[in-house]
Amino acid sequence: MTLALGMVEVYGVPTALEVGDAMCKAARITLVGYENTDLGRLTVLIRGNVGEVNVAVTAGLKSIAKVNGGELLSYHIIPRPHENLEYALPIHHSQNVNNFNSDINFPPPLSP
Repeated sequence: MTLALGMVEVYGVPTALEVGDAMCKAARITLVGYENTDLGRLTVLIRGNVGEVNVAVTAGLKSIAKVNGGELLSYHIIPRPHENLEYALPIHHSQNVNNFNSDINFPPPLSP
């Protein structure tokens, strides 16, 4: 069974952490990780069945308002990602892993 992929892109580390926390609390999903797409822009990636991912993404979007300066950049759900996408992106899911399976990749400091 292919699991849905949910993505929420936000501005700022505090917002990304709040979104990830809200999504994990709202539904039975797996937090795949945080992808640093540019300075300050982070995408939160989750996996799960379509219904759970929909609930989680909705909760994540609502949680953005809790963060001072929190800003949504984009979001999207892919119900059945193609198997090539499974291998091209860090979204592989195993039934044996129900916790974080990638490190948080924050941008390097701007000054030495």
